[in-house]
Amino acid sequence: MDEPGTGRLAHADADHPAVPQAKIGVLIANLGTPDNYDYWSMRRYLNEFLSDKRVVDYPAWLWQPLLQLVILTKRPFTSGANYKSIWNTDKDESPLLTITKDQTARLAETVAEKFGDGVMVDFCMRYGNPSTTSKVDEMVKAGCEKILFFPLYPHYAGATSATACDQFFRALMTQKWQPAARTVAPYFEHPSYIKALAASVRRAYDAMEEKPEVLVASYHGMPKRYLMEGDPYHCQCQKTTRLLREELGWEEAKIQTTFQSVFGPEGWLRPYTVDHVADLAKQGVKRLAVIAPAFSADCIETLEEINEEICESFEEAGGEHFTYIPCLNDDALHIAALTEVIEENLAGWS
Repeated sequence: MDEPGTGRLAHADADHPAVPQAKIGVLIANLGTPDNYDYWSMRRYLNEFLSDKRVVDYPAWLWQPLLQLVILTKRPFTSGANYKSIWNTDKDESPLLTITKDQTARLAETVAEKFGDGVMVDFCMRYGNPSTTSKVDEMVKAGCEKILFFPLYPHYAGATSATACDQFFRALMTQKWQPAARTVAPYFEHPSYIKALAASVRRAYDAMEEKPEVLVASYHGMPKRYLMEGDPYHCQCQKTTRLLREELGWEEAKIQTTFQSVFGPEGWLRPYTVDHVADLAKQGVKRLAVIAPAFSADCIETLEEINEEICESFEEAGGEHFTYIPCLNDDALHIAALTEVIEENLAGWS
């Protein structure tokens, strides 16, 4: 902290407020998590999430009555039960929060090795806690005059990357001394990210006596309308699958792209994972593996939806051996890839 007469305040008047020493902030962001799995915690979280116009873009006059009077009356119970089934009871938090904390700690270590203590690393959530606004405020008070905002989504989508950045920009609007800002572009084709994905597949396959016949790359879905309106998510997912296949040296039929988490009445990106795995089983596939490249950390969509619902769909249709390959989480190669992305985006600042 520079006081009047010291550092940058060497020539300041005696009544000038103290100023923290200048730092760079790296703020990573993930989707979010409820504070607990009880009804009201789930309702608050789902209300914030499903009221986001980037997530559900129907007119408010049509959507909000349905959301408030129907969906938020019932869905907190079912979603809460799903969260309860995967909850980290030791730390009393969701697995996504636990993993994001671990990722942040690892990234803080690797970034400090490269840049020293002049770069501060922290995380926020788009929905729930810790909020983006609170973390931007903490960084500014700590002296971060430049902030690199890093949504932990390999692929761009309006409902993920864009809404995270929207919230970051809104947080900047509250600052008297607004820091310079950069946002990290999608890294779906970054060589280190692809290599980390491939390494996780090889590691999982090496641990099995009988290898899966097919690997399904399951990405979070979105309405097909968004693709037609210009969202590049679908194309970026397809490219990740192709690059992963090339890195593994596999033929095309060995890895297939699907989309999960369908919600609402309109058509979403196809094929749907839950239906496709059943179709594969009916076609005679007995051993199947699923990976979720669009998620940087395991969460409700992977630990509950893939590992339970999608697994059940495969087995009920005649499949025998189902393997879910975990997200990259705080794996060393993943942290190295994310650090590389951060280093590239800090060029000219650090």
